[in-house]
Amino acid sequence: MNTKSLSHLPFGLGWLLPAGVDPGALPLLAARALRAFGDGYMAVLLPAYLLAIGLGTLEVGIVSTATMLGSALATLAVGAWGHRFPGGRLLRCAALLMAATGLGFAGLSSFWPLLIVALVGTLNPSSGDVSVFLPLEHARLASAAQGSARTALFARYSLAGALCAALGALAAAVPDWLVRHTEWGRLDALRGMFLAYAAIGLAVLRLYRALPSPDGDAGANKLPAAPAPLGPSRGVVMRLAALFSVDAFAGGLTVNALMSLWLLERFGLSLSQAGVFFFWTGLLSAASQLAAPRVAQRIGLLNTMVFTHLPANICLVLAALAPSLPIALGLLFVRSALSSMDVPTRTAYVMAVVTPGERSAAASFTAVPRSLAAALSPTLSGALFAAGWISMPLIACGVLKIGYDLALWRAMRRSPVDRQ
Repeated sequence: MNTKSLSHLPFGLGWLLPAGVDPGALPLLAARALRAFGDGYMAVLLPAYLLAIGLGTLEVGIVSTATMLGSALATLAVGAWGHRFPGGRLLRCAALLMAATGLGFAGLSSFWPLLIVALVGTLNPSSGDVSVFLPLEHARLASAAQGSARTALFARYSLAGALCAALGALAAAVPDWLVRHTEWGRLDALRGMFLAYAAIGLAVLRLYRALPSPDGDAGANKLPAAPAPLGPSRGVVMRLAALFSVDAFAGGLTVNALMSLWLLERFGLSLSQAGVFFFWTGLLSAASQLAAPRVAQRIGLLNTMVFTHLPANICLVLAALAPSLPIALGLLFVRSALSSMDVPTRTAYVMAVVTPGERSAAASFTAVPRSLAAALSPTLSGALFAAGWISMPLIACGVLKIGYDLALWRAMRRSPVDRQ
């Protein structure tokens, strides 16, 4: 990608590129930022919208499960057959699907049609990126840098997502603002946010069109290694996938949509207050991801993943048992400041332990169990909410994640990470 094309990219995201990184990664960072903004407000508004159209808390959990299950199936398809198609074309198709998802939710109000759109669409009710975009973007990003620069690039990628997800959480207050200052009804205002989500999908499509093409100038743009199915790295990838699935199942119990529901039901927060909470937790998460490369340089990728995650999960359990809102929020803020350091380091770790050609498949096959496992738990949380055990999902999440941290460290502490 040439300098002229970079100058036309929005948001001034050039500062996100670390030294030693190919500038062709910039559209991916910008796309991640836009997608995260949409996910940020959708995670807060989705339960409010579903409740507003007459669905119950169990249905909220089922729709959340469908969104994550659909993402898992799409990601599995990319890992199994994606090497047969150009990665850029798959990214553009995913962006069009994102636009269609927003239009579908804006235009439908019955449970079963919404469930189908949730299953085949790109809506993300969680704080992280669990979508078909992930393996395609990760493979391209991994080819744009080497060694510590790669970890820094994934940290900036996660940072862009966390910051914009935090801003998106603030945007969850827009429907209430529209109701107060215009003649819009609340349901119409909520539907308008889904139309905005569709518009974001079209903007992401434009960014993907700026990506280097296989027939471009190979000297100026370092494209990903030729995609290949899993081969020599299959064993370590499957071991990581099994461990990551435990973490993801636990995380699915407290996706942002359900955490928002917990705050609304237990402490009576408004949508605006919940949006402010997710804004600040998003900022704390972004700061931790920016610090992750420096921590990893000192103690290693694996130790960073494990030993920042453990205290974060202890805080989550304590927050579930907190007697008051200030104590619960304080513990959740501490959790947010620690729990996301494993996001860029986990991605860099996976990309480092596999051969370059296997990176897309490895990203898919480590993401798919995460998505499938995470897809099962929101329905369980919804059932617990409906039964009146509204804090049990937080406790179960924390306990399972503590077990995952200990198992990951024990299983992988002697594995080399020297493949570049």
